[in-house]
Amino acid sequence: MLNGWELQRGVRDLDEQRTERTLTYADAKRGLLVRCVATEYHDFPTVEWTLYFKNTGSGDTPILAEVQALDTRLERTARGEFVLHHYVGSPCTPYDYRPLADELGPRAETRITTTGGRSSNSDLPYFNLEWAEEGLIVAVGWPGQWAAQFTRDEVNGLRVRAGQELTHFRLHPGEEVRTPLIVLQFWQGDRLRAHNLWRRWMLTHNLPRPYGKPVGPHMAACSSHQFGEMINANEENQIFFVDRYLEEGIKLDYWWMDAGWYVNETGWPNTGTWEVDTKRFPRGLRAITDHAHAKGVKSIVWFEPERVTPGTWLYENHPEWLLGPEGEQKLLNLGNPGARQWLTEHVDRLINEQGIDLYRNDFNIDPLGYWRANDTEDRQGITEINYVTGFLAYWDELRRRHLNMLIDTCASGGRRNDLETLRRSVPLLRSDYILEPVAQQCHTYGIAFWIPFYGTGINSTDPYVFRSQMCPHLTGCYDVRNRDLDYGVLRRLYAQWRQSSPYFLGDYYPLTPYSLENDVWMAWQFDQPDLGEGLVQAFRRPNSFYEAARFPLRGLDWDADYTVTSLDEQVPRQISGRELLEKGLLLSLPERPAAAVITYKKVR
Repeated sequence: MLNGWELQRGVRDLDEQRTERTLTYADAKRGLLVRCVATEYHDFPTVEWTLYFKNTGSGDTPILAEVQALDTRLERTARGEFVLHHYVGSPCTPYDYRPLADELGPRAETRITTTGGRSSNSDLPYFNLEWAEEGLIVAVGWPGQWAAQFTRDEVNGLRVRAGQELTHFRLHPGEEVRTPLIVLQFWQGDRLRAHNLWRRWMLTHNLPRPYGKPVGPHMAACSSHQFGEMINANEENQIFFVDRYLEEGIKLDYWWMDAGWYVNETGWPNTGTWEVDTKRFPRGLRAITDHAHAKGVKSIVWFEPERVTPGTWLYENHPEWLLGPEGEQKLLNLGNPGARQWLTEHVDRLINEQGIDLYRNDFNIDPLGYWRANDTEDRQGITEINYVTGFLAYWDELRRRHLNMLIDTCASGGRRNDLETLRRSVPLLRSDYILEPVAQQCHTYGIAFWIPFYGTGINSTDPYVFRSQMCPHLTGCYDVRNRDLDYGVLRRLYAQWRQSSPYFLGDYYPLTPYSLENDVWMAWQFDQPDLGEGLVQAFRRPNSFYEAARFPLRGLDWDADYTVTSLDEQVPRQISGRELLEKGLLLSLPERPAAAVITYKKVR
């Protein structure tokens, strides 16, 4: 079809490491423009693109259907079958981020989608195809309903297609829409090396950089797990909690005010009136954030603007902005320019007035049914496209107005962690399934393949539990009203996290298989090759019979020696890189359950 259309090409350098290439196809007969905007990376084996469709004619276009942002064919040699590595999303279970692998033999067909319209609700939109010591990473950047299909032929080929799940629409005159972002990263050799190239690319080109620097490890604390919800919080107890953490020597980077600070009558889920409840906060949230700022602590404040419940200001005053049946909770349509403009101005005002440093955006509703119910037969997929485009534009404008402000993406935990979202935010709560140690170990095991920066809650002074919850971001959920808590142990564990947390942004190597069973060991390694340093975390689970285990490490220098130190014993040992790589690091944990945190440093 495109062979008969006029083609224009454009090239420009975005910076030293990125070149943008644009292909624009024009259908003179119908006035349809199809534009592919691609970015070629020079420092990574990576390319990405987004497609745009625009109607420049005077009438509607014909139906555009089954638009695939990616449709390609891979060819393998006779040896080495295709293996598809993919991962569970974050449906709030112990299995969140579980790694899966499917061998794609002749005529095999695998279709993977998210559910409900949130991009990592059931499955992650990141895939690694492996065959014959080479492979291809595929990512779909779309905070909506995506689908990916992998179809094996009878010989050596594999067809890969991905995009928005449902597209069947006409474009009106002047209308433009986009597809999901597609990213391909090519690799050869070792699959774990490929994942580490991906992690480095994420850190270099995608992770938000407030104040011009990559996001580093930090700790917050909140009172929501003590009061049940912020509906029971007030100015006095929020200030009290900030002071108590600092009094006990737990330095906070952020104080986190979660759901319920706004005017509501029936509890935190009653969202849609985004004004501070002055009965509980007579001086606004500003009294708390000013108090925290004076002590070197920034603020996080929770919002959930997309879900609107009956009786709230938005529900009563702007029904034309809402999607959904009358009398039930609705969806604020961010594809509506008026709704998006109001939300941007309103939230921007609250950020400025209340002294908010980090904007936390939750999303506790599946939007897909609302989107599709709003589409006519010849406009299927349009509401979703406009909503996604509006959602990203809303965040982009907030970030433009607040250059150094982080955004926390939360959608019932980690249910909106696609690449377009993560370019604008960080997931401070990777899953709503929190605190239980074995699940927390497994969540880290899986998410670290794809997302270098993530967080979870922490609430224990037991070393095994605390270390199971260690992440680049921690949110303290301690009841510091309890002065009998063992704060000495907490300070020691907190100091160990501060010491070791920078390593979490290094290369990642799992050292054991994935398992949720209670009779095994689990271990992994974070390595910073530029520094010659790293970290090993190992866990002996409650029912494991084995008191000791040996773990061959990865990424080290064969010819160097390393100083190896347990954070508990603080007795350095010197071990050769060859021994750590070949024989492995021997760890003994007599107690069960138990956890070890080991650092190593190359001897210069």
